[in-house]
Amino acid sequence: MHPLLKPALRRGWHDLNTVQFGVTPAHAVVLGPVDTATGSFLTLLDGTRGVPLLRDEARRMGLPDGHVDALLDRLADAGLLDDATGGGPGADTLRRRTEVMDRLRPDHAALTVTTSEPGEGMKRLTARHAMRVQVRGAGRVGAVIASVLAAAGVGHVDVRDGGCVAPWDVAPGGQPTEAVGERREVSARRVVRAVAPLRPPRPDRRRSASRLTDPEQGEPALSLVIVAPRDGLAVRSPDPSAVEDLMAAGIPHLYAGVVEATGVVGPLVLPGGTGCAHCLLLGRTDRDPTWPRLLAQWGSGRTARQVQACDVALATAVAGLAAAHALAFLDGELPSSTGARWEASAPGLDWHARPVWPHSECPCGAGEGGNGQETPVEEEPHDTMAG
Repeated sequence: MHPLLKPALRRGWHDLNTVQFGVTPAHAVVLGPVDTATGSFLTLLDGTRGVPLLRDEARRMGLPDGHVDALLDRLADAGLLDDATGGGPGADTLRRRTEVMDRLRPDHAALTVTTSEPGEGMKRLTARHAMRVQVRGAGRVGAVIASVLAAAGVGHVDVRDGGCVAPWDVAPGGQPTEAVGERREVSARRVVRAVAPLRPPRPDRRRSASRLTDPEQGEPALSLVIVAPRDGLAVRSPDPSAVEDLMAAGIPHLYAGVVEATGVVGPLVLPGGTGCAHCLLLGRTDRDPTWPRLLAQWGSGRTARQVQACDVALATAVAGLAAAHALAFLDGELPSSTGARWEASAPGLDWHARPVWPHSECPCGAGEGGNGQETPVEEEPHDTMAG
């Protein structure tokens, strides 16, 4: 181990004996009391020395035996210590790819802030490279999500969509202007390759077929699917039949999109564990029996050239939030969109979360045992015609 004080956390001294690591309340830690000699020793924790050499340096500074080990334990318990050589063999390989690590250094720094174990940030960054994510939709939201995930180090990002890029699909970080008229998924995949810091791992052709895995290509099973259709109605009230394959295979999936100037991120569905699209439909129908009739009317009669309300700033915000929630999940955390939807409407853009409860009558099984009896309160549209 080569101990390293996390450089992403800015350091400042309250007084001669109290040091604060980090600026924001979410991750800041105040350490004290710290004597003068220990304060000087902290500067040696830069990742260039192993523990034996640090012990030798401490003796030369007049620090007592056992002080270094106790200090390192104290710093590790506070989540302030990283390991410049940690993360395993995959991390060692990644460190040797200087040009790749230079691209990923901000992401690695962020992971060191949000993890506590030394070397855990590098371990998670390395794990991303072996993961496979599918994005269903390559419009203003989906294409940006795909490019963000690839740029953050996710090794396999596959984009699925039909049709050709329209002028209104173009967005910063997503479909480029020169792709207008080209097949959507072809263009989006090219964008993903262009921003990826490292090529995906070679497929293991010995891998046997598994859930949503291509046995001929040997691709890994999907870690996550992001459903980002260009028609925002399919996110506001998603069609359960569109994700039957994911529910059957037990694959987590996250919804994201924009409908009529309202951005939606979530729910993140864990099949059998959290409320799904069918739970959402059943719950809404319980509160409003006319809901299926409305959906049928809204989903029919649209002309192929009708452009939906999806301003580029809101679409980019939705894509960024969805990508952040997806990365949190891939890194082993449960983001706040798990079993909930985050929504924000223009022009105020006040983000708020609404739970998506499991429904007791849904065959997904998440509502078994009485867990689906509670239903969320959702604002209904104002009836301006009422007398």
